[in-house]
Amino acid sequence: MRLSVDRLHITLDRHPVLDGVDIEARPGDLVGLVGPNGSGKSTLLRAVYRSIRPADGGVTVGGDDIWELSARAAARRTAAVLQDGNDTSGSLTVTETVALGRAPHHGLLGRDGARDERAVRDAVDLCGVRHLAHRDYASLSGGERQRVLLARALAQEARLLVLDELTNHLDIRARFELLRLIRATGTTTLAVLHDLDLAARFCDHLVVLDHGTVVAGGPVLDVLTPALLAEVFGVAASARRHADGVVRLTYAADPLTAGPRAMH
Repeated sequence: MRLSVDRLHITLDRHPVLDGVDIEARPGDLVGLVGPNGSGKSTLLRAVYRSIRPADGGVTVGGDDIWELSARAAARRTAAVLQDGNDTSGSLTVTETVALGRAPHHGLLGRDGARDERAVRDAVDLCGVRHLAHRDYASLSGGERQRVLLARALAQEARLLVLDELTNHLDIRARFELLRLIRATGTTTLAVLHDLDLAARFCDHLVVLDHGTVVAGGPVLDVLTPALLAEVFGVAASARRHADGVVRLTYAADPLTAGPRAMH
């Protein structure tokens, strides 16, 4: 499902946070949202999953303005996994936690049916957490929790995934496994990523935010130029596609530049 963000302006506490942001994600693409801390990445995600209303501009998912949809209809299109997603209340099992993703498909008195059970079962299997099904969610490791939260989002059967730093605090193997899994779903995905190497390896397109504006967007190699890496991230580096097809970053012996971004 296509995502379009058009001339988005967001002001928080009377301070502009996003200024005229445009983003496109084609059906099935994994789009990485990168940039220095405080550049507006999480705020942009909040606008996409309808947590914050923009002062101007719009967000469309599947061609429809998300604010013209009901909250339930919007949730059937977009599923989010957030930085604070681990804060799942109560002592739920893994299966019960994943089943929460079915809520947008129920009315006030709705009950789980065969389709709900199938969606939960498929998401649990796809994310490789079947062996954890009866464990308490609160007892899981960080990597296991992230897999369960992703399963909950997939059980929602939304056509757009919004992921806010899903790989943070995970070891490198868990990061690779999660991003490989996300790509395998074929679901249109907008993901905030801090690890530029992982973003370069797994994303179809990158969008770079800085001071609330998009400073670059497009295919990975078009975006991660030495000039941009120096100006926005304060590092001396270059990106290149290797013979195995993987894009990797190479850093200079002394990667820190002398520019104003060197401390980001």
